[in-house]
Amino acid sequence: MAEMTKKEFLELLDEFSEKNLDPKFREFREDIIHRFHVISEDVISKVQLVAEGVANLNEKLDRHIDENKREHKEILAAIKFSYAELDKRITVLEIEMQDLKRRVDTLERRSIS
Repeated sequence: MAEMTKKEFLELLDEFSEKNLDPKFREFREDIIHRFHVISEDVISKVQLVAEGVANLNEKLDRHIDENKREHKEILAAIKFSYAELDKRITVLEIEMQDLKRRVDTLERRSIS
């Protein structure tokens, strides 16, 4: 492949410069540029819509996370309360059981003697 000199490159570039372009090609180029701008603006607007949608989903997710945290705290509080109540009931039953054992032991000792 033959290499091009700087001078040859500049001459070639000059041939394709704005002043040497055929008006049809100039119109075609302007039309392509215009279409590119229209398409790029459309793409940008769609990307912005997607970004807004993501932001809305993030806010919704944050609200759900906060709500779940609140509900989790409420459930833990209810469990702690239930546990405390059950612990009291079991303690009472254990005391009553010990009392019954003592009474049975006393009765058994009396009946043996």
